[in-house]
Amino acid sequence: MITVPDALAPGFKFQPDNKGLYKVKIGASVHKTGLQYMGDDAQTPIWGYGAQTDDRFTWPGRTFEVKSSFAGGAAETVVNWENALQGVSQHLLPVDTNLHWCYSLHGYMQNSIAKNGVPIITHLHGGHTDYQFDGNPEFFYSPKMKNKQVVGPQWNNVDGGFTERFIYDNGVKAGNLWYHDHALGITRLNVYAGLAGFYFVRDQYDTGDSSNTLGLPYGQYEKAYAIQDRMFLETGELFYPAYPGDPFYDDFITGEGAILPEKLFPGGGPTALAEFFGDHMVVNGVIWPYEPVEPRNYRLHLLNGTDSRFLVVRFRVAATPNSETLDGASDPLLFNVIGSDQGLASAATETDTLVFEPGSRYDIVFDFKGLQGQRIIMENIGGDSPFGGAYGDELDPEEDFFPNRQTDRVMAFDVANVPNVDDAFDSGNIGSYGGNTNPVARTRKVALFEGMDEFGRLQPLLGTAEPATDFQGLPINWPDTKEYKNAGLVGQMEGSIAWHSPTTENPALGDTEIWEIYNATGDAHPVHLHLVHFDVLDRREFTAEVKDQAIVQHNGEVGAGFRLEDIILGNLVPQPDGYVENSPKDMVTALPEQVTRIKMTFDKPGRYVWHCHILSHEDHEMMRVLHVGPGA
Repeated sequence: MITVPDALAPGFKFQPDNKGLYKVKIGASVHKTGLQYMGDDAQTPIWGYGAQTDDRFTWPGRTFEVKSSFAGGAAETVVNWENALQGVSQHLLPVDTNLHWCYSLHGYMQNSIAKNGVPIITHLHGGHTDYQFDGNPEFFYSPKMKNKQVVGPQWNNVDGGFTERFIYDNGVKAGNLWYHDHALGITRLNVYAGLAGFYFVRDQYDTGDSSNTLGLPYGQYEKAYAIQDRMFLETGELFYPAYPGDPFYDDFITGEGAILPEKLFPGGGPTALAEFFGDHMVVNGVIWPYEPVEPRNYRLHLLNGTDSRFLVVRFRVAATPNSETLDGASDPLLFNVIGSDQGLASAATETDTLVFEPGSRYDIVFDFKGLQGQRIIMENIGGDSPFGGAYGDELDPEEDFFPNRQTDRVMAFDVANVPNVDDAFDSGNIGSYGGNTNPVARTRKVALFEGMDEFGRLQPLLGTAEPATDFQGLPINWPDTKEYKNAGLVGQMEGSIAWHSPTTENPALGDTEIWEIYNATGDAHPVHLHLVHFDVLDRREFTAEVKDQAIVQHNGEVGAGFRLEDIILGNLVPQPDGYVENSPKDMVTALPEQVTRIKMTFDKPGRYVWHCHILSHEDHEMMRVLHVGPGA
């Protein structure tokens, strides 16, 4: 086992130049995960983020730590994101060019990775960001090649045009944000290649040092863990399934009855698959690491950076100090959840189980006192399969993709055999979040669907559960074109809708809305909205009549979708076990056959997005534009 890299170590934080500018490159490197090949550490080619001053590209990228302007910090953080993937003529992973992706857009089909390089666009997940710097998937850009650069179509709508210099608002409370690539149709691949990292905002209360008034652990007692899953070739290279015979291909292609034309998918691929589950758990870029700790309270920032995996985390004492299995481990231990995606909670929650979805972050405090000389294993009881909301005793190994799985173990903590160390943490000090008390201007009904694309592949989709209207309350209609007319899509928009179709989520600037998210699929989906943070209000059962409806694809072909009619709301559903949602959130798990209600305020104008944060889903149309104010 390898010690887990410290994402909050002073030497692993990006530093601005003498003008306050952060200069960051995206480039290629090799990385050691701890995977062994022929007795030595295998070398894994990756893409990472690095400082322009040293060209050291890392997975995860180095950490940003900035001070809120509420605490005397600068009003803005400015980052120059340079795409330095020159000379990269093919992706590290198989690209399905039949998807709706950067180089399949109208006017871009003459481009390719071989000729023009890999497109990227960085999204500050959880940032309160002006739209042009938000990381919208259509704001992508390639590396400069022979003084030429491909930039996405949305840059044409921005005053001043394309820039690599992004501005982030520091007028926010302390929170555990993260940054990752968001390029259209290849987000799952670019993140898998290594393009993700932490971004912390500190304020006058949560300072990250000895001046914090809440008694929170800090310095060497505060840790950040990016939890991901991966597959590898035995020689160390990243492996990503996309061809016949690969894991999941039969589940999501053959088993769904999809027909992939040989001309477009020679040999049956490469094809996007509906979801991905790795057979190795990776923390801060290392497989099955450990953390040496003292018997005291530690603050642990947990990021679920996986593609599709819902993590269900517990902590258990291993049978022996050197054990690498859960055989004979203790019952789950209690810990405190003190915050989530964008800040501290309204109160600390003591629990022994935490469910958290892809894209989300949780802030916990774990007390290692009384555990001297023992190994504590962070266990994952979530399955290697699409998540329906159940876990634990209801986990069915028959439904998991991997026999004899090892993805039930995330990492270990080895507690020093020394006397207990006193510290200042008191869970009663947590209570800063008061929720969104603004009056509600509108309740909006949106929906999650599972349809099929033109090849019969499973296609997750977003849409509406009501006729669409704009920020003024006026109807939004299907385009008056032959593609939509021939598909029977006329009049006011409703039901499942592909990414490229007209915008239906169009709040007025400054409005506070409640969104009712109707999940008409059989699985849970992690829903993310850019720009805002929200309160999770409640969940209800619902029933509806599900009607077939065509989906016009990006290429004009037609797939299959649905719409909901005669919706009837049922009983309130108690908050499920293991869910802790009393913090400012930008992620919420929408459970199947339930409507989940969230509340937020849209206080910046322009073009944003909302989507499922299963990366394989958002790359295959489970993403829609969210446009605030006029101009949608």
